Amino acid sequence: MLPPALPTLPPKDPPSRGAPPRRVLVADDNAYMRKALDAVLRAWDFDVVAVHDGPAALAALREVSPHAVVLDIRLPRLDGLEVARRIRADPATSGLLLIALTGSRDARDRAASLDAGFDHHLVKPVDPELLRALLDGSAASEAADPADL
Repeated sequence: MLPPALPTLPPKDPPSRGAPPRRVLVADDNAYMRKALDAVLRAWDFDVVAVHDGPAALAALREVSPHAVVLDIRLPRLDGLEVARRIRADPATSGLLLIALTGSRDARDRAASLDAGFDHHLVKPVDPELLRALLDGSAASEAADPADL
């Protein structure tokens, strides 16, 4: 069962043959959240690799070449902020779409995530349609979610 904030939604139109894979790396230490994001993203026809901590995120990044990374900012062993800094510092990954997830509405966390290089900062529970729009590149900005202002 998925949390109410991440309902199972009908999949988008299937990608056309020959379209590049829509691969997302998800890193969250909360197994329930990780599984919920995995299920919702797969329902939207994304290929998903889900990991539980910062070092696993960096290792998976090299193996799966995602087009986007969704990171909890409070990951164990290596937090999401440091993972984002390392992604941005590497020319091979510096252009990836980075989306921060957090349970905190603290403005300092938002500023820290944007300073670390995240493109967007989302507060849990995540608005699934906003996440979908960000991953599809159709959201206007990281401020698209009024709850995160």
